[in-house]
Amino acid sequence: MWDPKETIESVGLGKQERKRSTRVADAIRMELSVLFLQKVRDQMLHDVTVTGVTMTDDLRSACIMYTVPGNEKKQKKVADALTGAAGFMRSHLARVLNMRYTPSLQFVYDTKAEKVAEMEKLFQEIATERSKSEENL
Repeated sequence: MWDPKETIESVGLGKQERKRSTRVADAIRMELSVLFLQKVRDQMLHDVTVTGVTMTDDLRSACIMYTVPGNEKKQKKVADALTGAAGFMRSHLARVLNMRYTPSLQFVYDTKAEKVAEMEKLFQEIATERSKSEENL
């Protein structure tokens, strides 16, 4: 059976093309994730998880969002270690990505995971209160 949507997509008209900055950001996220797992010698950086990368449209600057398990003291140490290793990571990206300009890297701690955990805790409290009130009825 003929599907017009398949025909339009097969010609390339139905899909939205992603911006180059988004594609480069995805490549940087994947490469940094592998770098943290395999090539970084600093033990503080082995627990770092890259949650997202945003790029400027001119591809000159990248904001890397990351999380790390642990308390604020560990997060501060990891932030200092990332700042120190930024040059190494940038030179690695320059070799791998083969771009005209290698973006400057800015590391920002991602607080979304903490907010999600806080919301889940609130939902759990609401559920327990609701079950208690239903038992009393």
